[in-house]
Amino acid sequence: MEHDKKISAYMRLYTKIRSSITGKVYKYGSKLPSKRQLAERMGVSVITVEHAYELLAEEGYIEPRQRRGYFVIYSEDNSFAVGKKPINISPSMRKNIEIEQGRLYSREDFPFSILAKTMRRILTMYGEKILSRSPNKGQPEFRRAIAEYLARSRDIMVDEDQILIGAGAEYLYGLTVQALRRNVLYGLEDPSYEKIEQVYLANGAKIEKLKMGVEGIETEALQKSNAQVLHVTPYNSYPSGVTASASKRREYIKWASKRNGILIEDDFDSEFTLLSKSEDTLFSLAPDSVIYMNTFSRTIAPSMRVGYMVIPKRLTEKFERNIGFYSCTVPVFDQLVLAEFISNGSFERHINRIRRKKRKELLEN
Repeated sequence: MEHDKKISAYMRLYTKIRSSITGKVYKYGSKLPSKRQLAERMGVSVITVEHAYELLAEEGYIEPRQRRGYFVIYSEDNSFAVGKKPINISPSMRKNIEIEQGRLYSREDFPFSILAKTMRRILTMYGEKILSRSPNKGQPEFRRAIAEYLARSRDIMVDEDQILIGAGAEYLYGLTVQALRRNVLYGLEDPSYEKIEQVYLANGAKIEKLKMGVEGIETEALQKSNAQVLHVTPYNSYPSGVTASASKRREYIKWASKRNGILIEDDFDSEFTLLSKSEDTLFSLAPDSVIYMNTFSRTIAPSMRVGYMVIPKRLTEKFERNIGFYSCTVPVFDQLVLAEFISNGSFERHINRIRRKKRKELLEN
């Protein structure tokens, strides 16, 4: 194998095997080489192969079968997927999920001192400039910091001009409808976060609800849908808690490709994954077909009403033409503080600290 000092051996092997699976070298149901066989073939240790296989299993590409080895469970059309029962949320289950989703971390978890220090630094650095008006898309420093963070953490490679800043997810949902227009049919997960539906309807959009299964929107519902835009929450769909499988993510992309459709990827809560590697974003898999959205209200605090979306290059002119006149709704000071918080590494250290705490709680319980 080719050696790249920046990427660990097991990640290089993981990427190679994943490409072989998605490229149908290893087809659905086929058995992968044993760990020892693959280690000898690739010139790596058995431990390296084990780590790569574990990561592929975590992401839903393969599964271990006792005394038989590892088998491919990834299927591009998801027609072979196991357990396609619809998701039914009882009132009591919904209440429990709402409590969990709304749970704040303790005061000790919030980076008060670091944010306070960052605020003082920004006041010293920028002075009266924080009173100026922000460019419509948001401060260049903030958009640049987000672009660099996404490249590091989510394998999303974009220019800062593709990023638009807004006051939270709900505001960005509304902007998206205005950019893509009301006469388009929008497909939503069913069940889904109720405010998504409310914002779309308030903006005069037509919606179609698509039934959720245990791996994401059911294949039959997708195939029958007439939607041109599909709004999905692949990492943690609320209130069902469903994480879209690797097969389902590819199925969403295939859906968009077949009808020249658009996917809106709501990446809610993905930073706090307990997996050893964050799941692939739809945007990283199909950057021309996906509008990516995320906010800081979950990662920092609910009162931090700051969100952003990444627009595919082919849609930037359309967004500029239809909504480019809107002023940025986030104060310059807030943007500069978050830009510094991200750029100096404090944001990622904060996330990693919370992830470690969640892992510890999971092990203890």
